[in-house]
Formats: sequence, C-alpha cells, structure tokens
Amino acid sequence: MAKPDYYATLGAAKGASADELKKAYRKLAMQYHPDRNPGNATAEAKFKEINEAYDCLKDEQKRAAYDRFGHAAFEQGGGPRGGFDFNDAGNLGDIFDQMFGDMMGGNGGGRRGGGRRAGADLRAQVEISLKEAFTGCDRTLRVPTRLKCEACAGTGSENRDRNQENCSQCGGSGKVRAQQGFFVVERTCPTCGGMGRVIKNPCRICSGLGTVQREKSLKVSIPAGIDDGTRIRVTGEGEAGGPGATPGDLYVQVAVRPHELFQREGANIFLRVPLRMSLAALGGEIEVPSIDGSVGRVKIPAGTQSGAQFRLRAKGFSTLRTTARGDMYIQVAVETPQNLTKRQRELLDEFEEEAKSGSKGSPESEGFFAKVKDFFDPH
Repeated sequence: MAKPDYYATLGAAKGASADELKKAYRKLAMQYHPDRNPGNATAEAKFKEINEAYDCLKDEQKRAAYDRFGHAAFEQGGGPRGGFDFNDAGNLGDIFDQMFGDMMGGNGGGRRGGGRRAGADLRAQVEISLKEAFTGCDRTLRVPTRLKCEACAGTGSENRDRNQENCSQCGGSGKVRAQQGFFVVERTCPTCGGMGRVIKNPCRICSGLGTVQREKSLKVSIPAGIDDGTRIRVTGEGEAGGPGATPGDLYVQVAVRPHELFQREGANIFLRVPLRMSLAALGGEIEVPSIDGSVGRVKIPAGTQSGAQFRLRAKGFSTLRTTARGDMYIQVAVETPQNLTKRQRELLDEFEEEAKSGSKGSPESEGFFAKVKDFFDPH
C-alpha cells in the first residue's frame, strides 16, 4: 500500500513555510494525541503518521530530498521510516520536546528538571517615540499565552490531586525504543513526555495539560536610553509550564519611531537647522530645542558656511543604565532666500555689484571660477 503524501497528511501546501508546517502539525497533534483519544487505535495511527510527516518536513535536507524523490528518498534505511532517522540519533532522546515543546508548554526542546515541561518563551513588540526612549516609559501589553488552568490549579488532574499512574506505552520508564536497521534508538516517550506517569483523571478544561490558552495584560518597563531594536527579557512572564514546571520568559522587541526634528546615532543626537543667509553672513545666536525639553543657545560666527557643525555637550541620550550622556550636534544649512520683496532684491543687486567689483567676501566661489578660467585659457 502506497504511503500517503506528507504534505497531505499535515494538510499543508507543498510550498508552505516552516511556520505554516509547524502550525498545521500542532493542530493535528493536539487533535489526535493519545491522551485525548484513549484506546482509539485509529487516532493513534494518525498520530504516528503526522509525527512521521512532520519529522521529515521540518528538516530542510530531508524536505529537499522528499520534494525531489518522494518516499523513495528514504528507502533502504535512508530516511525517517516510522518517523526515525539514525542521522538524527543525537536528537531522538528529546524528539518529543522538539515536536511538542510549544504545544504542551515547552520552550522548543528545553526541560527544566525531572521531565517537567517548562513554559514556552513568548515574543511581543512595542513601538515608542524618541522622547519616550530618552525618558523611559511603561507600556501595557496584551499577550496571547497559556496560563495555569484555574479549574485544576495547574495540576492537570480533575480532582487537583495529581493522581497518576504508570504510562502504558513506556511502562513508567519515560523512554521507548525503536529498531532502525541494525540499531536500536531510544527516545522520549511521546505519551507521557518522559515523565513515566500519566494523569489518571485529566482535567476536562485543560485535558490534563495544566494550562489553558488565554490573553493576559502585562506592564513592561522600558528603561531610559533604550535603542531601536533592543530586546527586553521579562523573566517568568512567558507561557505557564505543565504541572510542577516553571514558566517561560517574555521577550519584548522595542521599535523607536523616527522623530520629525532629531536623528539619533548611538548616544548622540543630530539636529539640522536652516539658517538665513544674512544670519550666516553676519553671525549671531540661535536657540535650539533639546530632547530633554530644555532650550540650547548656539553662537553662529560671521561667515558660517552651510554644513558647519556645532556641539552642545551632554545634551544627547543617556547611555543605557548609566549616568553618562552623549552630545547634541547642530548641523546648519544656509538657506537661499525666496519670494524676495522689491527692497530685498535691490539690496541684493547692490551686494552683487559690490562683489563683482573685487570684494573678497566669497573666497571659495572666487577661487573656483579662477580655476575654471585657467582651465579654458591656460596662457
């Protein structure tokens, strides 16, 4: 009898992404898990089929071989017959964690002692303004997660007493063995997750998992000086673990919105200030805003050119978790006037005539055109 197509087994398209495959697998694994279908041989067979299919497709090399050759790629001991591959023997001892880590409160293969499955880590993103990044702020997030089941107090047992019995599949050892050619491979028992025991009367609300899917509200403190793209770890605020296990962590990715005036580079801040041509020529003083809300004063020397830069010390960002602060750099751009009045045009005409008569007020311009003249008339 021909083996079913792995993609069809998972109900996924051939071009599905790794996340889409994982999502399809988790849904089916939860539906056909032996704990939810005790004594159901059909469900047990289906559970094995989807495990075999996902074991192949989650591996990039196996998936590439399967896409090209189909099941023939794994004949003669070359692949995941019955869901096992000796090439992955180093991981088979924890294969159940890899497959069921997220679904059953694990953290992608990690255990935190004694077969108890720790809660999965969660990820969230928050967007803040540049001013909030400077001062620090608090954000309240609503995070979909798995929380301890209130009906059974997280024990997974209907009567909250954790009444357990030896696992029927592994006999209480927490391990099962499978023949792979000349080798015998030992792996974690998929029924009890390596604990060797199963809950006798599983909770009807959480099906013995000890956790339920919910959304929780969480306040996160964002420290002053945080940079765009920084990830904050909030210990113990991930998914709740299974009975007797520790929760996972929450990782919050911080995105800082661009500011209409300031640009940030590390702890320093840059501010572009357009200057009137007359002010740049005659010199003077300007007031500029600072990220901390104060006003800074900058002296503009006479003859300032576009692109000149001035520094205000300690007016930048604080360095994360220190008292040190960066600087603020004022970058000036001399602006050519537009929409001149009649009087302004007359004054500029006079200025231009004076400049043509031999004034040395624009040395860079004069030097450039002198070189151009020599270029066309070298003699």
